[in-house]
Amino acid sequence: MKFPQIRELLTGKQAGKKIKLRGWVARKRSSKKIAFLTIRDSTGRIQVSIIRENNEENYNIADKVGYESAVIIEGLLSKDDRAPGGFEIKASKIEIIGPSENFPISKDQSQEFLLDVRHLALRSERLTAMLKINSSVFEGLHTYLRKEDYTEVQPPMFTTAGSEGGSTLFELKYFDKMVYLSQSWQLYAENFIYALEKAYTIAPSFRAEKSKTARHVTEYWHAEVEATWMDFEGLLELMENVISAICENVAKKNVHELKVLNRDPKELLKIKPPFPRITYAEALDLLKKQEIDVPYGADLGGREERAIGKFFDKPVIVTRYPREIMAFYKKVDPENPKVCLNANLLAPEVGEIIDGSERESDMNKILESLKHEGLDPKDYDFYLDTRRYGSVPHSGFGMGVARVVMWLCGFDTIKDAIAFPRTMTRVKP
Repeated sequence: MKFPQIRELLTGKQAGKKIKLRGWVARKRSSKKIAFLTIRDSTGRIQVSIIRENNEENYNIADKVGYESAVIIEGLLSKDDRAPGGFEIKASKIEIIGPSENFPISKDQSQEFLLDVRHLALRSERLTAMLKINSSVFEGLHTYLRKEDYTEVQPPMFTTAGSEGGSTLFELKYFDKMVYLSQSWQLYAENFIYALEKAYTIAPSFRAEKSKTARHVTEYWHAEVEATWMDFEGLLELMENVISAICENVAKKNVHELKVLNRDPKELLKIKPPFPRITYAEALDLLKKQEIDVPYGADLGGREERAIGKFFDKPVIVTRYPREIMAFYKKVDPENPKVCLNANLLAPEVGEIIDGSERESDMNKILESLKHEGLDPKDYDFYLDTRRYGSVPHSGFGMGVARVVMWLCGFDTIKDAIAFPRTMTRVKP
């Protein structure tokens, strides 16, 4: 007999037929006359009922079975408006395939405990939904970028220099020398594009940030894109199009998962270009309207970014941040040397999910910036070859995939948007 998935059963096409279902026991309750089980698989949940009078043996199994026991259920699929999903299985047989006793997760447990048993917590309906949405985010990224002729590449994870500042580098011993875990593909991206013109990667990045905010982890998946001949306006349009493509893919592929998380797919389909655009200076003015005073030249944190987002009904792009807080490779605005041609895309409820810029193509200006930041140009010699030999205008961005998932799922913390989050205090399970 074929084993259908629960999502198939909830369509009702097999109502009135005898079926055989595989899954795990998510919930149970019983009275003296009847026992109910909620069975889950990767596609959903369905109610199973066992009437004691007709089936004492299987009633006893259902009454005593442990949470998360793996079972095979045989019975009649029936329409029942009282059941979650509108259908239930009237079971004639329950077979325990993998028993489970004293499953450690119950209701109302702390976030820290759930992180301690994350390997088991992934079975929850909420985190299963997150994992599927996460997959659709990756699919949307790959599909859009490949359609636009971007080539996927794989940069190294061991590096000899940092791209985002030395204070957040993870240092480790590499045979007889010290190296770092990659903060970003940036130093390699600008080599790939001189061969491919348009390139992207989706790979882990590592930041030794001593931060305990709801948006920071030490390891995350980083989607990064770089292209020759792309000016600042082209970069902003690419950022908009990528986010729109992701939202559309999730809205179409994850209707059930979004419903589980109380998110409306129709709202995601409204995320279309153009997005609102404001400058850093204009962002400070908006913050003042909410009595948040940020001195010019200070970076914007999560609180400030979320406050800015409240003025808009979809993501907003903040451009032209002060030069002194920007990385050495970001191009200075020719019309205003105090700011860079950079942009952060802020998502409602989360804040920054994309950071991008037009890149500085003049080697002398990069050397000046490296020295200003106290960095040794010798550590960046191979990177500087991209300016020595055929430099052209180019732009790119980096996107924290988990922050996108956090936004789409409506989560309060990025830790819920990652299967096994890594923080200052957590490296297991």
